[in-house]
Amino acid sequence: MDSIKSRMYEPMIPILEFLGGCIILAIGADNFLKSSIAIARRYKLSPVIIGVVLVGFGTSFAEVVVAAVAASHGNALLAIGNVVGSNIANIGLVIGIAAIITPLAVSSRFIKREFPVLVLVTLIVGTLMWNGYLSRMDGVILILVLVVHLIFTLYYGSKDTVLKEELDDGGIAEEEMSFKKALMMWPVGLIFLFISSELIVDGATQIAVWLHMSQMLIGLTVVAIGTSLPELATIVLSTLKKQHDVAIGTIIGSNIFNLLAVLAMPAFISPTALPKTFMHIDFPLLLGFTLLFYLFAFWPRKRSDFSRIEGVVLVLLYVGYICLMVYLD
Repeated sequence: MDSIKSRMYEPMIPILEFLGGCIILAIGADNFLKSSIAIARRYKLSPVIIGVVLVGFGTSFAEVVVAAVAASHGNALLAIGNVVGSNIANIGLVIGIAAIITPLAVSSRFIKREFPVLVLVTLIVGTLMWNGYLSRMDGVILILVLVVHLIFTLYYGSKDTVLKEELDDGGIAEEEMSFKKALMMWPVGLIFLFISSELIVDGATQIAVWLHMSQMLIGLTVVAIGTSLPELATIVLSTLKKQHDVAIGTIIGSNIFNLLAVLAMPAFISPTALPKTFMHIDFPLLLGFTLLFYLFAFWPRKRSDFSRIEGVVLVLLYVGYICLMVYLD
């Protein structure tokens, strides 16, 4: 009887560890992002830089830390799975939920240009990983592409009047944080991110062992949902404030950052061979969700938006994706 009870309680510690890590991650990411924005505003940085770069990329900083911690622990596949899974979750779950709350209209020409950039970056990643191996050279190429994209973003984003008006009109961090508080909360948020990442990676690894799941699967599903919480919170807030271009831009920026900066972490820290299923199943699904994201934004209407029906479709497809991943594993 005691052995049965012990087996029943065996998974509770890693589950609590993982859930606790997700909560700390959400708190840490929120404080890190808000303090970063407050510091940037103190130094009078452009609203576009704050909105597109800090918010779009900042919401993905959680994934960077998780990927670095996972790779340093020898769990590179968990980190890679987290990148792919987070991007799919951002489109299927986060955009899906946001569109269900209210249809998302895309007005900014800059944001419209970012859709094909996301598709291009996804194809670049697929090309680099086609040989079944993530190398340090791949990491170098990813970082170089990221730098080029940042230059492109800052140059063209600063010229977009629609996006600038949204950002100036309370589109980002409406609740001001004082500069002194920001200086204190920035390192606190960063520490929370590292602590939570350790808990998430350790808890997820133990859960994977207990459920006989692969590192890749646990990264694609459980960890991906956990690290997508900052994006979900940011997008829901932007949607409720009718800052649709900011919401869409955040997801596009986050997904591009995941593919370039986050994926570079395991490439530099722990180069690894990829499972055969990656290019046959995982990457095609990622590309499929990305293309659907692009398709829903621009076709068949002339007016670019995401309807509630499309939001429901995205969420249902995401649920189907999770079921498929569990079944295939």
